[in-house]
Amino acid sequence: MRKEREPAVGTSFEEEARRRGFRLIAGVDEVGRGALAGPVVAAAVILDPERPLPKGLNDSKKLTALQRERIGEELRATALCHAVGSVAAEEIDRTNILVATRRAMCDALSRLRPAADFALIDAVQLRDLALPQQSIIRGDSCSASIAAASVIAKTYRDALMREQHLAHPQYGFDAHVGYGTRAHFEALRAHGPCPLHRRTFRGVLPDAANVVDEKPE
Repeated sequence: MRKEREPAVGTSFEEEARRRGFRLIAGVDEVGRGALAGPVVAAAVILDPERPLPKGLNDSKKLTALQRERIGEELRATALCHAVGSVAAEEIDRTNILVATRRAMCDALSRLRPAADFALIDAVQLRDLALPQQSIIRGDSCSASIAAASVIAKTYRDALMREQHLAHPQYGFDAHVGYGTRAHFEALRAHGPCPLHRRTFRGVLPDAANVVDEKPE
């Protein structure tokens, strides 16, 4: 009989927070920081410690699209609660991507019901948020709650960009979801940017070179 694949991430960070007296522990992660178009999206997820983790739960970047959709659907059904926050391209250009990322994370956390009493956050510190928290480098690869947030954020943003493809089919958002692929750069040269594009990002406009390109998430 084929053995079910166990989750690739664990709950040691969550268990440590519970030993410290916290009960509603949210994992927080973002997706879309390196994209040329579309919002940066963050998700916050409070897992139910009484429910098993989805089989194969992992950092969303290490999953196939089909795996992400399956795991995301299970998370939305079994988590105590989850929420999403997003910041659009216009605000990213007006501030910067790090400020926008933190704002999306704070927004996601503020939407949780019940509210979290502790947050495990992938790589980022939310200093303006009055909530006990721990920033974990590569947290989406070692914390089940953060990995869950990465899957929720990724599936939400991908679906959003596929919807935007209907309004802007010339860019191919349904394929690259806003990241800097060759086809996307060719479409930018042919059509110029649309309102979804981050005009301060390298490659969107000829003189925009204030950020480093990142690999797709």
